[in-house]
Amino acid sequence: MSLTRNARTTSEEPVLRRAVCPGSFDPITNGHLDIIARAARLYDTVHVAVMINKSKKGLFTIEERIALIEAVTGDLGNVKVEAFHGLLVDFCKQRDIPAIVKGLRAVSDFDYELQMAQMNIGLTGVETLFVPTNPAYSFLSSSLVKEVAQWGGDISHLVPPPVLEALSTKLRQQ
Repeated sequence: MSLTRNARTTSEEPVLRRAVCPGSFDPITNGHLDIIARAARLYDTVHVAVMINKSKKGLFTIEERIALIEAVTGDLGNVKVEAFHGLLVDFCKQRDIPAIVKGLRAVSDFDYELQMAQMNIGLTGVETLFVPTNPAYSFLSSSLVKEVAQWGGDISHLVPPPVLEALSTKLRQQ
């Protein structure tokens, strides 16, 4: 933890390093979890922003997604999970978060994410840090996991156990 002098006092106060990992997380995968865990090693607090997109119908409710993320990140100790609707930079401004951490799977991700990063820094000065995805998860997406699971494929190596159980239960109900 770094220290800084407060301009109003002579005491030293800790400066907390905060970042956000945004996404829809429908459901959270081992790829998402890897990026969140890596960010949690670099920052004092990592906010996981479960973005609400009212135009999309997710498999899991926002509340279910939050509960699953909390279950699989609980051992990290410095992760906060919340839902958010609107611009990510507004989420960051409201919580005084200076950095967004995004995982990149391929060059095609970079093209889109670079535009978003440039817009975000231009709007509010929030920085975006890109983390290359672990090669074991470079093909992984929530959509692909759901599709494979719907057809009975083995996804046990792609999602944490609580997610596997919740996904199996959800698909049986359909």
